[in-house]
Amino acid sequence: MLELRELCKRYPIDGIEWVDAVDHVSLTLLPGEFLAMYGPSGSGKSTLLLLTAAIITPDEGAVIVDGREISRLAPRAAAGYRLRELGFIRQSLDLIPGADALDNAAIKLLGAGLTARQARRRVAPLLERLGMGHRLSHRADTLSMGERQRVMIARALSTDPKLVLADEPTGNLDSRSGAEVLALLAELCAEREAAVLLATHDPQAAGFADRVSTLRDGQLTERPPPSVPVVVAASQ
Repeated sequence: MLELRELCKRYPIDGIEWVDAVDHVSLTLLPGEFLAMYGPSGSGKSTLLLLTAAIITPDEGAVIVDGREISRLAPRAAAGYRLRELGFIRQSLDLIPGADALDNAAIKLLGAGLTARQARRRVAPLLERLGMGHRLSHRADTLSMGERQRVMIARALSTDPKLVLADEPTGNLDSRSGAEVLALLAELCAEREAAVLLATHDPQAAGFADRVSTLRDGQLTERPPPSVPVVVAASQ
């Protein structure tokens, strides 16, 4: 499904020195597998996700998705890959305040060519699975942080992607809400056999993954999952 081959990305400092944000990272992610990249802020997690999403290009190495190298796609092809083949859940909750939960979740489907009615009909069952059935017609600015994150997950999964990237998706949530959101994400992606690459600095979040790797100073190493108990309250 996903293969990163000796991936490197460097950024200049003061126009003289360079820092290796991602330093010869290689990994393989199988369909339905949930991998957490665990590390502190500044370790290169977000850069690695941006490379995998074909938003930025590597200085060295390759990103292979379903046997196709996407790291050198032309801008239009890269946009198509992100729209139809990739689900990207970010920490920033970029919802349209005046639109309801259903319309916010349907935005990606509109970009894929569905009509507004078709998009709303397709995404409604997904929001219901995420515990948002009673909030479909509520405006985004009236939703709690946890509810907004569920809308973002529904948007990311609306096109049935086989690869899902999640960049600190519980960073704005309390521990209980974060656990609920991650449990739902893991369940939905397992059902769809979608591979998940999660970037997090939260040991509890990493505990939801099938396996955990540590990213520090741009270098990825395998490590056992953190021995943190995960208690998920029932969704309301």
